[in-house]
Amino acid sequence: MELIFHMARDAEWAIAESAGIYQGADEDRADGFIHFSTATQVCESAAQHRAGEAGLILVACDPDALGADLKWEPARGGDLFPHLYGNIPMSAVAWARPLPLDADGQHLFPETL
Repeated sequence: MELIFHMARDAEWAIAESAGIYQGADEDRADGFIHFSTATQVCESAAQHRAGEAGLILVACDPDALGADLKWEPARGGDLFPHLYGNIPMSAVAWARPLPLDADGQHLFPETL
């Protein structure tokens, strides 16, 4: 199973864990879908959309568990990105881990991506 990734803010993720579903960040709701990236896309996505932002949680999801609401659509450079037109149920989450910053303000991703 190849996981897909979303970067959630700490406070939003804490609410999601209590509620059992994640409804996305303000940016996701404004766009009408929850933004995901593949393992090969997530570092660049962080650099472009969350540069220097502390307090993030890297959420790994099983795309099959997200069902028909998950669409693969062209985005940056024509690459296909996973977009979820719905909420993330906790049952689809494989793991969620803090996404810290290094001394230069770059996100430190797990080596196991």
